[in-house]
Amino acid sequence: MPSQFFGLNIAYTGLLASNAALNTTANNISNEQTEGYSRQIVNQSASAALRTYTTYGCAGSGVDVNSIDRVRDVFYDFKYWNNNAQVGEFATLKEYMWQIQDYFKDDEFTEGFNTIFNKMVANLEELKKDAGSVTTKQQFVSSAESLTYYFNTMAENLEKLQLEINLQLQNKVDMINSYAEAISSLNKQINVIELGGITANELRDQRDAIIDKLSQIVDVQTEEIPIHDSNYPDRVTGANRYIVKIAGGQKIVDTNEYFELVCEAKPSYETINQADAVGLYDIYFKDGREFNIYSSAIGGELKALIQMRDGNNGENFKGTVENIYSGTLPNGDVRNMVDVSITEDYLKSLNSSILSPTGGVVTLGNEEYCYDSFSVTYNAAGEIEKYTFVISNDTNKNYKQPDPSRIGKEAAVGKSVDYQGIPYYQEQLNEWVRIFAKAFNDIATVDGAEDGQGNPADIFFAADKPGDRTQYHFDASENITAGTVIYSTDDSYFLLTAKNFAVSNRIVENADLFATHTVVGAGESKYDIVENLINMQGDKNVASFRGASAGEFLQCILADVALNASNAITFYDSYTGIKNTIETQRTSISGVDGDEEAINLVKFQHSYNLASQMIQVLTEIYDRLILQTGV
Repeated sequence: MPSQFFGLNIAYTGLLASNAALNTTANNISNEQTEGYSRQIVNQSASAALRTYTTYGCAGSGVDVNSIDRVRDVFYDFKYWNNNAQVGEFATLKEYMWQIQDYFKDDEFTEGFNTIFNKMVANLEELKKDAGSVTTKQQFVSSAESLTYYFNTMAENLEKLQLEINLQLQNKVDMINSYAEAISSLNKQINVIELGGITANELRDQRDAIIDKLSQIVDVQTEEIPIHDSNYPDRVTGANRYIVKIAGGQKIVDTNEYFELVCEAKPSYETINQADAVGLYDIYFKDGREFNIYSSAIGGELKALIQMRDGNNGENFKGTVENIYSGTLPNGDVRNMVDVSITEDYLKSLNSSILSPTGGVVTLGNEEYCYDSFSVTYNAAGEIEKYTFVISNDTNKNYKQPDPSRIGKEAAVGKSVDYQGIPYYQEQLNEWVRIFAKAFNDIATVDGAEDGQGNPADIFFAADKPGDRTQYHFDASENITAGTVIYSTDDSYFLLTAKNFAVSNRIVENADLFATHTVVGAGESKYDIVENLINMQGDKNVASFRGASAGEFLQCILADVALNASNAITFYDSYTGIKNTIETQRTSISGVDGDEEAINLVKFQHSYNLASQMIQVLTEIYDRLILQTGV
């Protein structure tokens, strides 16, 4: 039968349990405002009953405190992390789309495209009234320079924004590494503690708080697997293998080990887009594994930064390898060449091409090869029917050469990033200046056009060459017929970009060299060329950009910018609302409620007092039994 002191032991266990509950309540109250803290409860159960071998069977032996556990619902954690990635993505897109909107702004405070373009047209109208006046010509030339300066500035602003995004990308990678290192350290501490049978509640809270932050930067998946004793597979050791994967399942943490990411600037010969800034980062694992930054599941701020930095509206170069052979360049060099046929409409005109004219990396099947330049071949319709890449043999590059096994495989330059980011807007600027400059120059140099000194007219718009004051004059773009081949380094309109768009130096120095009439319309008061240039501005049959006239450029661009900005704002607001809802649900389960804890405080105090009273009663009984019962 039980000891005479059995009741005292039962009361003692109740005292311990109540004391643990009071301490846990105190801890909850203390951490009510602690970010990431999960409410804790005492998990207790009735102690094993004792068999007394009497008529009443077993006697209860008190209460056991099994553990102090967090109140946490993993389901809401997963929902929060998944949604948080969307919040981070669209918050970043919203921020940068607002900046791009500001760049294209045209209002009473900022002179944008419409204001500058309309001033140039107005000066053409004035020139029509006095076509022989050098002063009026100079006013028009100055307004045209304002237009070229506008595009130069826009291209430079977008390039600076791309570099800013690139630095932000490195910052986010550094944060991912920092979080991964912290998680691996916490995993080690948690396992050391929990091997002793204790739950490391506070450390688990810290780890989950880090995952919360990480989930805004990139898509996160976690997995926790119990570790079994290798000698006794059925025995759980108490430790766990905790795995963190990001960006569509790429492992970044495995228990005590984390896998560091590194940013490495692409060499200049690996440029993807013609207008890309120099030094854009690729991201790799430090151990050499590839990190897929173009995964559709990458999520979070990282995805938005990649979309803004590399977004080409899904219009990267792609085609099919038709032939690989040894060919001779115009300078006599013999090189390996790759013919690629194309079907995408945006690749059938050099005006919309974004390939780097001085080389890059082309993927043939699943192999990458460096190319130094490329050429295009036109068909009878005046469209490009194939591209020919000149494979590099520079020993400072990856100069491996393709073999015939690549024929029939897909060819691509860069990745398809289905978002209208910096490369897309740069390409739109480049396409407009090429279309506009060619249409303008064709009218200004029409057969019979004479400048103010009676000489055959020269082009009006040109392109500045890098590093000096000389200019491209687009000689290679004349008389394109079936079979015409233009190399990317030829003096063609392909080399004209928004960044180097300029008025011809000759005309800037002497405005009288701008032709206002043809021989047919001779006389300084004649203005047939000027009239045709005025009509060109609104005639999409002469200069058409995306089905609109040249003067409607800003409307086309603003339609893209406004739609993307609106989508970013709408989705950000939507996912932020969902985040708040999930956070409320999660807090209702794991958060500390001061009123509830106050009630618990009274409840556990009452339990403690009762257990203490029980001990007092038993003390009096034992006093009677031991001291006052005579023998």
